[in-house]
Amino acid sequence: MKLFQSKNKGQDGDYLLLQKDIQQAAQDLRSTYTNLSHVVEPDLIDYYIYKAKADQMRYTYLLHCAKKLNL
Repeated sequence: MKLFQSKNKGQDGDYLLLQKDIQQAAQDLRSTYTNLSHVVEPDLIDYYIYKAKADQMRYTYLLHCAKKLNL
C-alpha cells in the first residue's frame, strides 16, 4: 500500500486523504449513535449496534495509521 511507503508528508495527498478519512469516520460514528438513540424497531437497533461497532473499529484503525505515520 503506497500510504505506508511514503515518508515525506508533503510528497502527495495520501496524508490529506487519511485526515479526511478520519474526519469522515468520526462523522459516521456520530451519525450512527444519533440514529441508534432514535430507533425503536428491534431489527434496526441490532443493525445500528453492529454498525456502531464497525464504525468504531474503522475510526480506531485510521487513528492507529495516523499515529504510525506520526501525523
